[in-house]
Amino acid sequence: MSSENVEAMKQVFSRPVSLNQVQTHFCPGCQHGVIHRLVAQAMDAFDIQGQTIGVASVGCSVFLYGYFEIDVIEAPHGRAPAVATGAKRVHPQRPVFTYQGDGDLAAIGTSEIIHCANRGEPITVIFVNNTTYGMTGGQMAPTTLPNQRTSTSPYGRDPGKDGYPIRMTELLAGLEGTAYAARVAVDTPQHVLQAGKAIKKAFQTQLQDNRFGFVEVLSTCPTNWGMKPVDANARVAEEMIPYFPLGVFKDASAQGE
Repeated sequence: MSSENVEAMKQVFSRPVSLNQVQTHFCPGCQHGVIHRLVAQAMDAFDIQGQTIGVASVGCSVFLYGYFEIDVIEAPHGRAPAVATGAKRVHPQRPVFTYQGDGDLAAIGTSEIIHCANRGEPITVIFVNNTTYGMTGGQMAPTTLPNQRTSTSPYGRDPGKDGYPIRMTELLAGLEGTAYAARVAVDTPQHVLQAGKAIKKAFQTQLQDNRFGFVEVLSTCPTNWGMKPVDANARVAEEMIPYFPLGVFKDASAQGE
């Protein structure tokens, strides 16, 4: 390559300022890192790194504090929305977001997230759904798919006995206090771009409209699924998205609410 071509090249992508430059500890094929980058890019876009408060839940999402250059509060299992509510009411001018998994938000934290959304608390919630308890051994979660095998459903989830997977985005979209609710995935470049836009919109809903925004991100868990990363990524498209359809389920600003 000639020196002229080198000089003509320009950098088109770089690490978000809000993201720490550290080595990931997540399992190979885990998509938490991609989601972290999208959250950091949203913070950079609004230039809110110095003001943002993150609230970490229990589970793989607990390591929020190690990856973001922001203030982070550790919440008890499932209580991140309640802790975030308190932080926002004490510091109403500071952006506040929670980062939670399905074993946290959709299980022990079901009541917390429903009432937080119903009150219309002006926070942003990032919900990572990999249909399993990722950190504690791959147990069945409220979002585990029908017939999906886990460490506590070795023969597959039986809806007749275990109930059906909960579609949290649709549930919260039906509450009057929710201003924005979307489900995205990060299994393809196109979906990553769409996910970034949704997360940015959720932050905008808080920053500009002072309202509640929620984004569910379908993600992989190759270790607990017992799959190679490539196969786990394919499962998102082939099994998860058909049951958990992608899209914006509520956008109050677009509806003039």
